[in-house]
Amino acid sequence: MVQRALSDPAAARRLTPRAACCRALLLALTALLPVTALHAADPRPLATPDPATIPWPGGVPASDAEILLGKTLFFDPRLSRNRTQSCASCHNPALGLGDGVALGTGAEGNRLGRNTPPLYNLAWNTAFFWDGRAPSLEAQALNPIESNAEMNIPLPMLVERLSGIEGYRPLFRDAFGDDTVDAARIGRALAAFERTLVSRNSPFDRFLAGDTNAMSEAAQRGLKLFRGAAWCSVCHDGPNLTDSAFHNIGVRGNDPGRQAIAPGHRMQGAFKTPGLRNVALTAPYMHDGSVATLEDVMKFYNRGGDDHRRRDPLVRELDLSKRDIADLVEFMKALTDPLPIEPPVLPD
Repeated sequence: MVQRALSDPAAARRLTPRAACCRALLLALTALLPVTALHAADPRPLATPDPATIPWPGGVPASDAEILLGKTLFFDPRLSRNRTQSCASCHNPALGLGDGVALGTGAEGNRLGRNTPPLYNLAWNTAFFWDGRAPSLEAQALNPIESNAEMNIPLPMLVERLSGIEGYRPLFRDAFGDDTVDAARIGRALAAFERTLVSRNSPFDRFLAGDTNAMSEAAQRGLKLFRGAAWCSVCHDGPNLTDSAFHNIGVRGNDPGRQAIAPGHRMQGAFKTPGLRNVALTAPYMHDGSVATLEDVMKFYNRGGDDHRRRDPLVRELDLSKRDIADLVEFMKALTDPLPIEPPVLPD
């Protein structure tokens, strides 16, 4: 809790007085001590995600019918006003559930302000989008649909449109017991499908399970660096390699990031730590897509970022060698487990 409070004022306000003192001391120490002196054990061990631990709403997993409905909606371009853009247009399974470009594109061809984040292993997240503005997968699913900059269709218009498509009636009936279409059901079905997008059989996962040949020697060296001198696992921890917190890592630019949602000096330019599963498939990187390759990402962190004015104290110069950087890239490639997703037949 104290570590998360280093970068999230909301968490800091929940600390006890004693913990708050610890936080203040840690913040002071980060300005004085080298990385190796501050590095502690991983907050959560790196592990393989367990689908049995997915926090389904109400504690009840979605039915196959609800997941099928969500998958169908996910691939249907009629969810945009001009009927040209589906969720899968930006979260393309062939591109690591991203879009392969620096900044996303709206249904009207307009350029968006941030990089499209991939959707792997979001089931365990507690905040969504780069700035964490959505508190649930259901809210995250509906936000781009009604956003003027993205799919640009008011939810009442979408409900009317889907209600008029005969082929959707049995899908809604099978999922929810009757064929009523409403915004809540659309969001619920999309979120149900997205919760099934779990990557958990990468070479790294097989290595954790005991297959010592699953990762190359370079990737194994990279794993040691990831947990140690490179300090990656301080933020990229747990089964999905994210602390779900917000950090200013020193990317240049004027995007306020988390500050627009949770005002505070330390949130200026802070963005949510992305999970790293299938990260080799989702270039370019950072919230603005400004870093082209994984090697460039590691060089960025090695120099301690580029804009140090409000940089999180967890981000420091690392003094990694060229081989260290190459080994870290090999480890991140070992997190690859693309999910085969067959597009459904869309209803008429």
